[in-house]
Order: sequence, then C-alpha cells, then structure tokens
Amino acid sequence: MEISSPLTAPKLLDQVRGKIRLKHYSIRTEQAYVDWIKRFVLYFDKRHPRDLGAAAVEQFLTHLAVNGNVAASTQNQAKSALLFLYKEVLDMELPWLDKVEKARTSRRLPVVLTRDEVQAVLTRLSGTHWLIGSLLYGTGMRIMEGLRLRVKDVDFKRHEILIRDGKGAKDRVTMLPISLTVALQTHLSRVRELHVADLQQGYGAVYLPNALARKYQAAEREWAWQYVFPAGKLSTDPRSGEVRRHHVQDQSVQRAIKQAVRDAGLTKPATPHTLRHSFATHLLEGGYDIRTVQELLGHSDVATTMIYTHVLNKGGRGVASPLDAL
Repeated sequence: MEISSPLTAPKLLDQVRGKIRLKHYSIRTEQAYVDWIKRFVLYFDKRHPRDLGAAAVEQFLTHLAVNGNVAASTQNQAKSALLFLYKEVLDMELPWLDKVEKARTSRRLPVVLTRDEVQAVLTRLSGTHWLIGSLLYGTGMRIMEGLRLRVKDVDFKRHEILIRDGKGAKDRVTMLPISLTVALQTHLSRVRELHVADLQQGYGAVYLPNALARKYQAAEREWAWQYVFPAGKLSTDPRSGEVRRHHVQDQSVQRAIKQAVRDAGLTKPATPHTLRHSFATHLLEGGYDIRTVQELLGHSDVATTMIYTHVLNKGGRGVASPLDAL
C-alpha cells in the first residue's frame, strides 16, 4: 500500500526506488528498504522524513528493539534503509546515532547435519529439487547463488562453478561435484529444449544485471546467459514489465527441503542453508584447512569460518568426554 499523503509517497518512494535501481541493488533489497521507509513514515503520522532527522531515526530504531523485540539483524536492516534514505535520496547527513537502544545480538551455532542425515534428506527430494539440494551441499553455495547460476558459469571440463556477484558483490570459484556431472548435463539438455521453445514463441529473453542488456543487446536470448534452473512458466518482470522466464523461486526449494527433513524424521530445524553449513563442517572434518574452506564459502574474514570449528563431530569444543576413557 502506498502512503497517500501529499507530503510523502508516491513521489518519495519513487525516488527511493529510482536511486536503488541506479545503484543496481537487488529487487529484494529494494522491497525491504521501501517497506522500512513506509513503516518509518507511518510511525511519525506520515510526516515527511526531511522534517524529522536523527532524533526520529533513533526513536524509531529504539522502538523496534524495545517494543518490537526484533532481532539485531532486523534492526540493522531498518537502520541501513533509513541511512540510505537520508544520504542517497534526501542528501542529508545524519550525525552518529549514539542513543539507539540496540537489539540484543544472539550468538548461535549453525545447525549441521551428519553425512547420514544429509543423505536421508537428499534421497527424499526428487527432480530439480534434488539436483538443487545436491549442489547446495556439494558446493557450499547459498540458495540464491545456486538459483541464479547461468549456463556459462558451469565448467564441466574443469569441474568448476563460477559464482558471480555473491554476497558482498564478490565472485568466487567452487567445485562441481563429479558425481553430479551426468545429472546436471541431462538437466541442461532439457532446459535448452525449453529455451528453444520459448524463442520460437517470441520469448527466450532472460534478465541481465547492471545494464548488460543495453550493452549486449543479443545476449539476453543467448543460451549461455540462461538460468541453469529456470522457472516452470513465464512471468512479468516487476521492474521492467517484460515477460521473461525467471529462475526457480527459493520458496519452492525451501518447502521441498522442509518436507524432506520432516519425512526423514529429523528433529533438527534444517533449511537449505543448513546444507551449506554441513558442507563446511564436513570439509573441516575431512582435514581441509580452514583457509581453503573460507575461500570456497566466500567469507571475507576467516573468523566467520571459524564458527564451524565449534560444531565439528568431536563432542563439545572438540574435547573427548572423560567418561569415554573409563
């Protein structure tokens, strides 16, 4: 719902969307930022943010932590949205927000499946969902990194996958599991048939990031640029209005894995991201050094990767219980 006050949106929110797209932020970031800015304006009775300022931002963020009881990551997302609004859209610098009551940051260990549990989950998946789940565990990719894979980024000869524009806008290389080679090639042959059919019907274009569609006008219909995991039907791009074939939605993968975990009788709250955690932990258990695992995961700081040393299959903190020595 757009805010109808003449002092605010739609003009303000249109400016926000325009600036976000100019900076090539993802559509998910756009949706999240717009939503937080709406909530901020509504909290102050639809007053224009230009008439508010740092004190209002501090009040709103404190409200989220104290009354909303939100997680620290949620509060930080709201803060990022408001800082973007003031700096990039309104061209106003906010002073340091020292008086914000910060949401409590929880330090939780990641959920990790054993190899047998991973096997139990994957065997209860089928079709494309099985292939996606197997790739997430076999490569350590995040779910959106896997779903956004392009055909050109899969190298069967070198058994490598190039992950482009991952978290932090970084590229990296991970392995292509040899055991998935035939299945992935068979899958891509079916995807190519689908792409040819789309072209024959006047479609076949795919979204290209960062204005590449204008620079390489024929690329959007080329096979190399197509998604490895395309959606089952065409859809309308919410930004451009063009009819294209997007990639598989992450919600469908999440639902499939959640059902597989339930069918396997597991009590762990496993998600697609759990497969990434399991990938890292099992590599460390296999003797690979932590720097290698850090590079495969795309972590900027090895301290982030160190969290997996706390969940290695060696008991609490890797120490054997004295009871086992009796």
